[in-house]
Amino acid sequence: MIEGCREGRHKEQKLLFDQYAGAMLAVCTRYVRNGADAEELMLNGFYKFFSQVNRFVYNGQGSIAPWLRKIMINECLMFLRKKGQLIMKNEQAVEETGYDEEATGRLSATELFTYITQLPAGYRTVFNLYVIEEMSHKEIAVLLNISEGTSKSQLSKARLQLQQIIKQKGAYHERFR
Repeated sequence: MIEGCREGRHKEQKLLFDQYAGAMLAVCTRYVRNGADAEELMLNGFYKFFSQVNRFVYNGQGSIAPWLRKIMINECLMFLRKKGQLIMKNEQAVEETGYDEEATGRLSATELFTYITQLPAGYRTVFNLYVIEEMSHKEIAVLLNISEGTSKSQLSKARLQLQQIIKQKGAYHERFR
């Protein structure tokens, strides 16, 4: 399939697109709230993949999704920067506050996804990069051109706000009632 994409064969490009489009749209939607924007970013990401596929080193089926995901994340970050939604003040790291992972553990993936998309862009971006993409604060700081302390602060605030959203939606059940 990759060889066909390198040769510009539309059949293989369509097969690859059909196989990964759903997952890549989900990645874009995690970063960009608007469905139409997320879809456009996904399409732009696939266009970049196909136009740069000769630079892609194929190491088996498992190597395609991470490369695509990286392209999609970069597309989303560029979009958020262009829209002025990714402006974060440098902040000192805040001490981690209590975070009830049990509360989020009781949610379905769809519910949690919905709540994450309600976070402000900066919180949502750092949360996604740290929790979902498993990047370190150092990697996030370099990628977003912020300090590690700002990354940690944004993550802590994202977690707090996520808890508040969950409580407001009634999905949180206090332990001591």
